[in-house]
Amino acid sequence: MLVMAIKPGHDGSIAVVEDGRLLWCLESEKDTFPRYSRLTPSTLLHVAERLPRMPDVVALGGWSKDQGIGKIAAGYIGEHTVQRRPMSFFGSQVEYFSSTHERSHIMMALGMAPPEEHELETVLVWEGITGAFYVVDRDWRVVRSEPVLNAPGERYSFLFSLADPTFPDRGRAPRPEGSGKLMALAAYGDPKDADKDITATVDRILALPHLFMAPKHEFRDTPLYNAGVQSQACKVAAALLSQRLFERFADVAVNRLPAGTPLRISGGCGLNCDWNAAWRSLGHFSSVFVPPCTNDSGSAIGTAIDAMVAHEGRRHLDWNVYSGLEFEHNRAPNPEVWRHRRRDDAAIAEALAAGRVFAWVQGRWEIGPRALGHRSLLAEPFSTATRDRLNDIKQREGYRPIAPVVRIEDAADAFIEDFEDEHMLYFRRVRDSRLAGVTHVDGSARAQTVSAEQEPVLHGLLTAFAERTGIGVLCNTSLNLKGHGFVNRMSDLARYCHENEVRDMVVGDDWYSSEPEQQGT
Repeated sequence: MLVMAIKPGHDGSIAVVEDGRLLWCLESEKDTFPRYSRLTPSTLLHVAERLPRMPDVVALGGWSKDQGIGKIAAGYIGEHTVQRRPMSFFGSQVEYFSSTHERSHIMMALGMAPPEEHELETVLVWEGITGAFYVVDRDWRVVRSEPVLNAPGERYSFLFSLADPTFPDRGRAPRPEGSGKLMALAAYGDPKDADKDITATVDRILALPHLFMAPKHEFRDTPLYNAGVQSQACKVAAALLSQRLFERFADVAVNRLPAGTPLRISGGCGLNCDWNAAWRSLGHFSSVFVPPCTNDSGSAIGTAIDAMVAHEGRRHLDWNVYSGLEFEHNRAPNPEVWRHRRRDDAAIAEALAAGRVFAWVQGRWEIGPRALGHRSLLAEPFSTATRDRLNDIKQREGYRPIAPVVRIEDAADAFIEDFEDEHMLYFRRVRDSRLAGVTHVDGSARAQTVSAEQEPVLHGLLTAFAERTGIGVLCNTSLNLKGHGFVNRMSDLARYCHENEVRDMVVGDDWYSSEPEQQGT
């Protein structure tokens, strides 16, 4: 059975599943489209070109119309809401399927989790709107729901908007990118330093009934209003809000949910590596799983899984994180500027150790927002100057950390917590003091682990770097322009590297390098 599932609204995407296997998940923001893009015509055409035949099921994820008024398909909310009917699709008879956005998160977390059978599983959906636990049985029926707090993600991003003098007092929703920035800032603060005014402000944020539009004007009397996102008040408030949000959800988990079930996490808050690590440390659940596309970038996959279960009874998706498009070689780099040679891991490791930054492209792009070695900027991990340079290239704030990628054989030497994390979803503490470029202010790092079986090409480079420096760790940040998805074509890559003085590009087995004077020609 062939299923094509569509995610409307922001983070628009299309997922294609055949006989329980994910063929593609194409997010509209990738290929240098703006972040959080709605579905684009090119995304639909990319899928149409690659479908082996007409789909058996066209699945449309539920959504809300603008301002939360009215419904698209099955709508946004409802853990049980499903619609099914026959429909004509380009002249062919297919099955139409729709379920809510809330269900897309539940099913994504269940279907992408390890293929194990459990009498009960617990799903946590915490995102911009929904904040609830769901207990499901072995047939993935929701047998119990425990609402905790609506709009946890928007409360988190609202704090950033409140402190940001450029954010208007009225008429704007909290900026989605504020959450990731606030996560970085929280490491600079300590909840114990919150005075009564900061505490009262955080309490008011937690008490807001909704955040369809950010009520910044109602907080003019607080010390955080336009205080500046890098003010100490904002950093302390971020740390306190992070702590309070987790504690509220953890309290419900411990006191109302069955102990010993596996926890599946979905929603944008699942990108908070500090919270993910705290869920693992809580001890209430037998295990914790977070998909790499836990935010809305994986919602189309969740709707496809829902349709797959409804039509076939098949559960547990066969998936690979590298399920985007192949890199497009639309134009050869200018040979007068870029010298070509075959990829040579030992020579690349030498150049990295000497301080050169590499654009690194392999195979199909990663699903989800994290660069996992297929659309990456790589650099040596030892210098804070390297971190600063990468943030300059990315046009990111200097307080934001750069993540490491580590060969699994080196994980125990580099970090205190030694566990596999192929998708860069958990914080761990840095053990090796040399790794200054990837160590956040609180001593943590968000590391991707790489094995030879999982990703042999990147593992080979890390091995060469370990032979040169003594440890297989590199800086790894996403290959993208500010506010856009991953670069995915050669013409964009060459321009990107030229404009940012990145002298080396590795695309598959091809290595292109230029000298500084050539970059300016």
